[in-house]
Amino acid sequence: MANRGYDMTPTMYSPDGRIYQVEYALETVKRGTLAIGIKSKDGIIIAVEEKARTLQVSEVTQKIFQVDEHIGVAAAGYIPDARVQVDNARYFSQSNKLTYDEPVEIETVAKHLADQNHQFTQYSGVRPFGVALILAGVDRKGSQIVTIDPSGTYVSYSAVAIGLGSDEVNDFLEKNYKDDIPIEEAASLAIAAINLKSEEKTGTEHIKMSKVTDDTKLLERISDEDLKKFDELAKGKFVK
Repeated sequence: MANRGYDMTPTMYSPDGRIYQVEYALETVKRGTLAIGIKSKDGIIIAVEEKARTLQVSEVTQKIFQVDEHIGVAAAGYIPDARVQVDNARYFSQSNKLTYDEPVEIETVAKHLADQNHQFTQYSGVRPFGVALILAGVDRKGSQIVTIDPSGTYVSYSAVAIGLGSDEVNDFLEKNYKDDIPIEEAASLAIAAINLKSEEKTGTEHIKMSKVTDDTKLLERISDEDLKKFDELAKGKFVK
C-alpha cells in the first residue's frame, strides 16, 4: 500500500509532506453537488444543486443554511458535517452580538470556522470535516463571499463554485462575471453555472437559491417562480 498507513490519522505527515486524511476530506467535497456564491453590486447570491425525491418536501433545502439574519451558507460534501459547523457558526454569531452589540462580520465567522477545521487536522481520534462551505452575506464592509475548506483554509471571492465539476464551473464564472453585475443577473449566472454540469441541463427544479441584498441585509429564499424568470434571463445571456 503506497501510503503505508500514513492515512490512519490526521496528525502524521507522509514522507512527501502530505496529510492523507485532509486530502480524502477534500475529495469528499469534490464529489458533492455544486454550490455557488456570486457577489453583485447590490447583494449576494448563494445557490446549490439539490434534486428532491418524488415525495420529498421540496420547499425545504438541505444545503443552504442561515447563520445570522445577514449571513447564509451553501455547502458541498458531507452535509451532516455542514450542520455541525453551521450550529457552531450560529452560536459564535450570537455570542459576538451579545458581547459587542453589533452584527458579526462575515470574515470573522469564516476565520472562526476555519480555525475549528484546522483543529480537526491536529489531533488523533478525530477526522477532518468532509464538507466545504460558501459563507456569504452583507455586513458593514459590504457584500462578502468566503469559502472554507476541510484543511482550515478560507479565501474571499467575488464568485466561486465548490463541489462536483467546480473547476469547469469556475472557468465559466471567470469568463462571464463582471464586478458591476446586478443581483438578478447574478442569479441567472448561478443557474447557468449549475446547469453547465448538472445532469438536468435545463430548468430550475433541481436548484435552490437565496440572496442577501445591501438594502435589507436579510437572508431571503428566492421563490420557484423567480427562479424560472432568472432561468429565462440566463438563456438569453449566458447559455449558448
